[in-house]
Amino acid sequence: MSTKVTAGRDPAFEDEFIEHITKIFEELIVFNRVIGLRIVHLGADRATTRIEMRNDLVGHFASGRVHGGVISAALDTTGGLAVMAAIGARHMDEPPMQRLARFAKLGTIDLRVDYLRPALGDVFEMHAEVLRLGSRVASTRMEFKGADGKLFSTGSATYIVS
Repeated sequence: MSTKVTAGRDPAFEDEFIEHITKIFEELIVFNRVIGLRIVHLGADRATTRIEMRNDLVGHFASGRVHGGVISAALDTTGGLAVMAAIGARHMDEPPMQRLARFAKLGTIDLRVDYLRPALGDVFEMHAEVLRLGSRVASTRMEFKGADGKLFSTGSATYIVS
């Protein structure tokens, strides 16, 4: 079940764009579906996603903390989503489906994750912002936080966009 995605005011993405990007990230990218990733917010150069803790996401049996692979995948995905939003915002003069087609070449070039403390909790939010969107490469900064705002991990990534 999908959560309601809020769109930022800068730009006001069309419902069609939001619906399709949500379907891509929450349903068509199967691993995102496996970890339960949901889009919360899309802005012109940022994105927020969330996951709810489940037994199959545990990385250490004794502590019950989130697996580091889940954290890195969630950060990477959220960074990629922010880049997709930035590309969509850059090309608002194009119809939504044409902008969505631009994402076919998006891929991670480099990803760095710093695990600051064990991720313990019931709900986690990932925040990503685009630092630079060039014609070929984009760079992002991401955070993995608890529901109370406690910072568990940070990340940075570069993505190929063309």
